[in-house]
Amino acid sequence: MTQLITTTADLEEGMAALSLSDPRWQPIIARTGIPPLRRREGGFPGLAAIIVSQQLSVASARAVWARVETVLAPLTPERILVADDEAMRLSGLSRPKQKAMRAVAAAIVEGRLRFDHLAEATAEQVHHHLTAVSGIGPWTADIYLLFCLGHRDGFAPGDLAIQEAARVAFGLPARPGAAALEALAEGWRPWRGVAARLLWAYYAVLKAREGVNA
Repeated sequence: MTQLITTTADLEEGMAALSLSDPRWQPIIARTGIPPLRRREGGFPGLAAIIVSQQLSVASARAVWARVETVLAPLTPERILVADDEAMRLSGLSRPKQKAMRAVAAAIVEGRLRFDHLAEATAEQVHHHLTAVSGIGPWTADIYLLFCLGHRDGFAPGDLAIQEAARVAFGLPARPGAAALEALAEGWRPWRGVAARLLWAYYAVLKAREGVNA
């Protein structure tokens, strides 16, 4: 049975397991403390919010999301499919994101994208199911896996913040690419979801430290 991260106790269990398997996690955890759970709504609203947030700052993503929820209310796959180009423009979505939202909405209505069985699937199965839909890339699938499902072994090797945090935390000669970071993270199973949260928290520490180019 797939195990999920739903409480602070789950995070603490994962942190203890990571520290035991690799002592290099100990100074990272000492700097970050317990990272945020960062759980969010799943289904179409959760996936749509992730699409909106792609390549945007937190503040910008919130602003666009507020417009999307207002202009395209009620935010359902069916509403997206009947929205005209003017409504999409007024929502603040870029052209690529408009296309992605329509592709996801169509996949849901046509039954090609289903959320009801994902909670019991493996990380790899969820990733494959989501990325089979046009408009859902690896990063979007990984973020859904981590925060909408709370999958214990989810990870986001393509996330730049995680890559940079791993470079500094583990003394790597250069920022690792997605393939290299995924290979490194094999040793963190089955707690890659906690590892990802810790690295995001560590990246925040780096950004707050004066003089560090992170």
